[in-house]
Amino acid sequence: MPIIAPSLLSADFLNLQKDCDMLNASQADWYHLDVMDGRFVPNISFGFPIIEQVRKATTKVCDVHLMILEPGHYAEAFKKAGADILTVHFEACPHLHRNLQQIKSLGMKAGVAITPHTPVHSLSDIIHEIDMVCLMSVNPGFGGQKFIPYTLDKIRALKQMIKERSLPTLIEIDGGVTLENAPAILEAGADVLVAGNTVFKSADPSAMIAALKKL
Repeated sequence: MPIIAPSLLSADFLNLQKDCDMLNASQADWYHLDVMDGRFVPNISFGFPIIEQVRKATTKVCDVHLMILEPGHYAEAFKKAGADILTVHFEACPHLHRNLQQIKSLGMKAGVAITPHTPVHSLSDIIHEIDMVCLMSVNPGFGGQKFIPYTLDKIRALKQMIKERSLPTLIEIDGGVTLENAPAILEAGADVLVAGNTVFKSADPSAMIAALKKL
């Protein structure tokens, strides 16, 4: 069964406790928390105060996706705020190996995200150090975008690389995931589905999570 990680970017921030209670009672496995700095991506989302409050509201895994420049400056603070998994962008990390070592030394799982234009083979030399690869299936920065179809080819290529080396690395898909395209995404080899609008804008978010989980 897939790991379902609803993205709080699409939650109701005036009623965040209510949405957290819903997620806690649902079949959601993780909370996906998108941090944007307005520099690496053309948007600003939220930071430490929100993550700290979410951490108090749940015992589920907090999957923190950093769409920021110089993430190494903040890794320790994100650990203190409550991150279980910390994902940095390949494109924002000229010293990626050092970033991954830092994240792991702080006791978190280390993720690496790549944008739609970055080829999967860019990770070939470092894949054995990565706990989870987050394939962006939309251009990072805004929720509610449509899934980019050639992401399916990237999933297959990445899965092949992981299998050939017998690694436990997970593949997470972030962007435009729907009930309609999720079966093809999972069939291609994905392990984790990030869903924002699909969950929070549905008539029954908990039922939508259950439907995704059942795939």
